[in-house]
Amino acid sequence: ARSPPSAPPPPHRQILQEGAESSRRQLLIEAFVSARRVDNITMVMGLHPQYLSSFWKTQYLLLRMDGPLPYHKRHYIAIMAAARHQCSYLVGLHMGEFLQVGGNPAWLQGLHCAPQKLRNLNEINKLLAHRPWLITKEHIEALLKTGENSWSLAELVQALVLLTHYHSLASFVFGCGINPEEDQDGEHGCRPPSPHSDSGPACDDSMGGSGGKEAIQEVEVLMERMKLLQESQLEEEGVTQEEMATRFELEKTESLLVAPSDLADHSLHSNVLCFVEDPEFGYKDFTRRGTQAPPTFRAQ
Repeated sequence: ARSPPSAPPPPHRQILQEGAESSRRQLLIEAFVSARRVDNITMVMGLHPQYLSSFWKTQYLLLRMDGPLPYHKRHYIAIMAAARHQCSYLVGLHMGEFLQVGGNPAWLQGLHCAPQKLRNLNEINKLLAHRPWLITKEHIEALLKTGENSWSLAELVQALVLLTHYHSLASFVFGCGINPEEDQDGEHGCRPPSPHSDSGPACDDSMGGSGGKEAIQEVEVLMERMKLLQESQLEEEGVTQEEMATRFELEKTESLLVAPSDLADHSLHSNVLCFVEDPEFGYKDFTRRGTQAPPTFRAQ
């Protein structure tokens, strides 16, 4: 008779198997020695040491090894890709890296301050991020076309790999809920480093300082109006005043826990969207019923 199948190991054993913990510890030590810091992406990926090792090798090849693109432009392309998905974590990370490798701080004021050659990547960055099936050979030809700001084929290949790599990494950051690392004072960095100063990432309160207080006041006014409407409705249903007050306070508390969207948009605009042209362009479903299917780009 066959023996019954053994039960699968518990989840923590599936992630960190025997010997994996020491491997993870060694990888984190290497990260700290090489960069004097361990970012949160490394901490999360460290739960899967083999994956982290492969990821590091890829990152090192893309950003540090010999290639047609200078180091500072590689980081700027990473910023452009991450900004396309409004991933402030990666934008801030690579703004710092950009400055460390000698990048021009003026470029960090926005895409409009970058060289035209980099700005020419905007269209293909936009399509790769949101609707890659719309890319045609003409997009490639336009970038390779002979001229003052033309790309060589080797440069463009590396740029496209960087763009797609950081589009994917942005999804990983969002999917894992990765937040900025704590600084030396134990406070969270809330914005990418400012290109106008030599200090580290600026920190505000969770609702954005004075702007957050104004936004909270606006929400409270809105909630008061909602209260009047709800009271009239609840009175018709025969609900007591005590129940009305309890419901209102609960709704008010829940509403104030969410940062107002206009405040979040303002923060994104100042720190991330300055690297984005045509920010309204986004994903649309590839399959559209009742209409002709969009064209697909095939290399062969």
